[in-house]
Amino acid sequence: MSGPPAAPVVDLNCDLGEGFGIWTLGDDDALLDIISSANVACGFHAGDPNILRRVCEAAVSRDVAIGAQVSYRDLAGFGRRSMDVDATSLTNDVIYQIAALDGFARVAGSRVRYVKVHGALNNRTVHDEHQAAAVVAAVVAYDPALPLLGLPGSALLRHAEQAGLGAVTEAFADRGYTAHANLVPRSQPGALLHDPVEVARRMVRMVMTGRLQSVDGIEVAVSARSICIHGDSPGAVEMMEAVRKALIEAEVEIRAFAP
Repeated sequence: MSGPPAAPVVDLNCDLGEGFGIWTLGDDDALLDIISSANVACGFHAGDPNILRRVCEAAVSRDVAIGAQVSYRDLAGFGRRSMDVDATSLTNDVIYQIAALDGFARVAGSRVRYVKVHGALNNRTVHDEHQAAAVVAAVVAYDPALPLLGLPGSALLRHAEQAGLGAVTEAFADRGYTAHANLVPRSQPGALLHDPVEVARRMVRMVMTGRLQSVDGIEVAVSARSICIHGDSPGAVEMMEAVRKALIEAEVEIRAFAP
């Protein structure tokens, strides 16, 4: 006789460590009390050695999984400018970033558990076969046991699966979706969501039904094992708190996909 069905499980992740020098961005400590996985900037779009070490130590103290948030070499543009980078250079840039964060994670008593692509590079690897393959080649070269976190249906996750990597699907709580289940570009209306109640409601529905409403009112299929809120979004802490509370009330288990 079979037992009751297993409760749904989802990971909560957030982009952290995105300050630089004397500049700070987001409330890393508050978010680490809520999330299960931390996407830590590795120095190319944000972050420096002091920040990397501090965030890794704080994550370990809260038993939060550490992920390498890799990007284009674009401090001035916060990694949000698309760049034409040859495959070899991009692969080496990604290896460099993973290794830098992994060093600080190991000093803190842990290690990098997964890789997530940030900003314009993430958007580019949804469709760009060459850059997607270059990122995957970097992960395979550094540690083929590391899963890649990315958008469902992306070239990045397809290449990851073909290479034998773990491919983990992600949804964005604080972003609007198009009728094709892609993220609305930040330059367009409806790209960013701010209401904690609405964000939480959408994420519970996504976990339970695998569907979201697009900015133009069309129901789209969005299924994900991890939910992200950007750490630099206004009200990020409040939105993530609301999402976590609503999921727990809906009897969804919050657990890192790469503990």
